[in-house]
Amino acid sequence: MCVCEALCQRMLPSLGRICCNYLFKSQQYSGFCSAPGEIKRQMKYILVTGGVISGIGKGIIASSIGTILKSCGLHVTSIKIDPYINIDAGTFSPYEHGEVFVLDDGGEVDLDLGNYERFLDIRLTRDNNITTGKIYQSVINKERKGDYLGKTVQVVPHITDAIQEWVVRQARIPVDSDGVEPEVCVIELGGTVGDIESMPFIEAFRQFQFKAKRENFCNIHVSLVPQPSTTGEQKTKPTQNSVRELRGLGLSPDLIVCRCTTPMEKSVKEKISMFCHVEPEQVICVYDVCSLYRVPLLLEAEGVVGYFKDRLNLQFEAKPRRLLNKWKEMADRYDRTLENCSIALVGKYTKLSDSYASVIKALEHAALAINQKLEVKYIDSADLEPSRQQEDPVKYHEAWQNLCSANGVLVPGGFGFRGTEGKILAIAWARRQKKPFLGVCLGMQLAVVEFARNALNWPDANSTEFNPNTNHPVVIDMPEHNPGEMGGTMRLGKRKTILKEKNSVLRKLYKDCDYIEERHRHRYEVNPEMRNNFEERGFRFVGQDVEGERMEIIELDDHPYFVGVQYHPEFTSRPMKPSPPYFGLMLAASGKLQRYLEKGCRLSPSELMPCDSALSRDTYSDQSGSNSPDSEIVDLKLPAILLQE
Repeated sequence: MCVCEALCQRMLPSLGRICCNYLFKSQQYSGFCSAPGEIKRQMKYILVTGGVISGIGKGIIASSIGTILKSCGLHVTSIKIDPYINIDAGTFSPYEHGEVFVLDDGGEVDLDLGNYERFLDIRLTRDNNITTGKIYQSVINKERKGDYLGKTVQVVPHITDAIQEWVVRQARIPVDSDGVEPEVCVIELGGTVGDIESMPFIEAFRQFQFKAKRENFCNIHVSLVPQPSTTGEQKTKPTQNSVRELRGLGLSPDLIVCRCTTPMEKSVKEKISMFCHVEPEQVICVYDVCSLYRVPLLLEAEGVVGYFKDRLNLQFEAKPRRLLNKWKEMADRYDRTLENCSIALVGKYTKLSDSYASVIKALEHAALAINQKLEVKYIDSADLEPSRQQEDPVKYHEAWQNLCSANGVLVPGGFGFRGTEGKILAIAWARRQKKPFLGVCLGMQLAVVEFARNALNWPDANSTEFNPNTNHPVVIDMPEHNPGEMGGTMRLGKRKTILKEKNSVLRKLYKDCDYIEERHRHRYEVNPEMRNNFEERGFRFVGQDVEGERMEIIELDDHPYFVGVQYHPEFTSRPMKPSPPYFGLMLAASGKLQRYLEKGCRLSPSELMPCDSALSRDTYSDQSGSNSPDSEIVDLKLPAILLQE
């Protein structure tokens, strides 16, 4: 029994067990007690808000702050608040909010949670993404059960209390592999200050700052400082207005992070300080840099570590540890790469790069590990189809020129019929021309369709998603799929894949594991009844699910690298732990795969660049997650750099 519970039972025995959250509301303790005789330490909350425009980089700022604090030895977790009414991001078009990021527990969430996981190397849950829909749904469910005892349910206090309770509860959930409870929670509030849909959340945190007390809560406001080309002068008025509106709503920023194209002049910083009621040291400039890996270094150079140490009364080493040094080494390595390796990304959402945010990051991680500068050639798959040649010959020929000039081909996941025939044409070209190829989710399914049509001579072969009446349904819908509803009905989250074949390329890249665990998001699967027809022709299914019924990984014999995976390996890729399928694609595209495999998936010291011979080969951080169940991907020595060939 904890101290708080014993005290409550002594004072109010008739009420029985009383949660320690009662004492939290009376500002005596923060959170819940679990260990006998122990009172939980104070959780520190950092709220990140934004002003002027959306998409200003709050997610990167929040991730970078978490990275800096983690480098100081603290356990950090993150929460993303999206004010839209949707329950989750699962039914969004990628053009609305970018990609849908999938978590281990199957949560379909905002792409910013992908930034948190990659920067901090943590594993989040669906409840780390709060939406207006989730909050209202939880309150309505409680009202239907009679939990409010007949009271009128209102935004204040019921919605605002639900928000605060959710944050307090979720902030305590361990996100590192060591299972230690977090000490700092970084909360990003989506949108901009003043949006009508975010008002309940602003009010909730206005109240929360007093419940948590000043030494446990601070607010960072990210604002834009535009620099018109006509005058070249950095304008502070948008930031002044944004901070004024935030203060009018009851929140006063402790740090103002100014996004600008060039370093901020001292006079501009002093002007913002004067009109926004903060010290000049509390105005932080984050200007445009060549790589996102430099943002944590930029914030650390601005002195945010010392500020948080004093402002939140944090107990840690004054100077960040080796994690930040690794980020610096990685950023320096990114800047000095000279040799380009181009990958043709053939998809249907290529007009917005955020639609494939995790895919691009996974490619970048792999390219960085082998000292290559990534060049992504975005190709709208519809532009590869013959119909485009009639409508717009220029687009058609440009698309094929980009495809043919690339060093490798990647077909990512997607939904819907549009552009699928163009993807199949790209896959056929990669297979016949012995061009390195990786198909992810739908990309793998279409690789099966392409091989069935052109190698097995089944010209009508297709997925039942696109042609329910085909005579050769090589891809079928899963039995548990419910076509009546769209949200949350797919095969989602972390699933186990068994790697049975010893000579599989992907098994070697996964460090010869017997099984792996990766995240899934699909409604359709390869038809297991037709498996033998494919394998007789050298099209091997080298990975299956635990029951051996679902085909998870394909490989093609007599090809430098022709791989397809039903899962989404990009969701578990990390800057210092590249995803093996993407790493294999980059190795093959740069002509280094065969040598890498011959050496047992390890690089000899002679292959390291002189300046990297002393690079650490240990884990990403002192408290890090793992990319695979049996061994960390870092054991593959992926962070090492190959010599230019």
